[in-house]
Amino acid sequence: MSLDAVLARIDSDLPAATERLLELLRIPSISTDPAYKADCDRAADWLVANLQSLGVSASKRPTPGHPMVVGHYDGDGPHILFYGHYDVQPVDPLLLWTRDPFDPAIEETPKGKVIRGRGAADDKGQLMTFIEACRAFKAEHGKLPCKITFFLEGEEESGSPSLIPFMKENADELNAELALICDTGLFESRVPAIMTMLRGLLGEEFTITGPDKDLHSGMYGGLAMNPARVMTRILGQLFDDNGVIQVPELYEGVPVLSNELKAQWEGLGFDHQRFLGDVGLSEPAGEAAVSPLEMIWARPTAEINGLWSGYTGAGFKTVLPSEASAKISFRLVGTQDPHAIRKNFRAWVEAQLPADCKIAWKDHSCSPAAQMSTEHPAFEAARAALTDEWPDPAAYAGCGGSIPIAGYFKSILGMDAMLVGWGKDDDQIHSPNEKYDLESFHKGTRSWARILAAMAG
Repeated sequence: MSLDAVLARIDSDLPAATERLLELLRIPSISTDPAYKADCDRAADWLVANLQSLGVSASKRPTPGHPMVVGHYDGDGPHILFYGHYDVQPVDPLLLWTRDPFDPAIEETPKGKVIRGRGAADDKGQLMTFIEACRAFKAEHGKLPCKITFFLEGEEESGSPSLIPFMKENADELNAELALICDTGLFESRVPAIMTMLRGLLGEEFTITGPDKDLHSGMYGGLAMNPARVMTRILGQLFDDNGVIQVPELYEGVPVLSNELKAQWEGLGFDHQRFLGDVGLSEPAGEAAVSPLEMIWARPTAEINGLWSGYTGAGFKTVLPSEASAKISFRLVGTQDPHAIRKNFRAWVEAQLPADCKIAWKDHSCSPAAQMSTEHPAFEAARAALTDEWPDPAAYAGCGGSIPIAGYFKSILGMDAMLVGWGKDDDQIHSPNEKYDLESFHKGTRSWARILAAMAG
């Protein structure tokens, strides 16, 4: 198959491809909010029809939550599975958006044209780069370059409660030689990267209760135990002065990086001052003895994601609150056991509670870190293909985020996963005014075409 013809088709079809993406972005498929259930169904239907237009045998599969979209194309060559997710994050706070988040548009910015709208980068824009690459092959050659299974999820942004059961129940149908995942980004917004390390994720939510009702702080202050005081004292001891997390046995399973890997990462020239400066910061806040890139790729974290208690409305209310609540997440690396860390964290918190306080826990995400093997020949083929498309040579890199399905492909289906994506650091995913560079969409589509051609041989 001529790759040049496919690349030329992608270039000429960019306006139509962009309009197709805008159409998908107009569907408010927020998976965590039940009010948008019908919209998630609508997004799944849209994708089924889109895949069917390419000759893919696609269908919407029910789950206890939002549906999966599964499609099959029985072509020649290697059998690959492509994974993406069609659901998106909530848009709050809406007032910080410069336009309706589900009325996407192409905008001119000082850094070039961007696609503005919720889901543009995470993950609808990324997902569509692969589908559009397939469309170009179909248009030029009448067929796709290899055998492909499409697996598109609708619950990634809400913890994927249906994912593991669905994968286990449909393991034979989903099995392939290699899984491709497009939910990552360019290193430093410029270097094409194949992600080989992902951190795991553990989420905890808890409420400390003191008095059985809010109290007058004049009548009870000083005598009654204040749960907000208890909460801040406990969380204030989560780190020592060097940024080391104080939960017992948390660092068990954290690997020591080889000198060779450290040298490779140093060679990437990560500019942590620019990285932090882009969000109004200047100084690394993690472990004092660890390099900045190692902090976000290869070290565990504990972060306070939410903290609330008492009266937070306008004006002032002199109340001693009955409750204080917090949401804490841990990013995990190596062979850290999220279940053991959950047990140890809860014991550590509960050991610090005074006699007049009780605690209630709520489970959230729990998944280990993932390490991807690069032994499959497709990895080097993909790295060479990416180098041909982008100004900078492609690199193997780590990722501070968590994509649990990468590990599930190995543990449930027994196949390796390749993670490639075209997002940039300033895409504002999960935040107001999310965007995806038009260049990322265009060159990402061309990149997948190159990777598919290289894998097909």
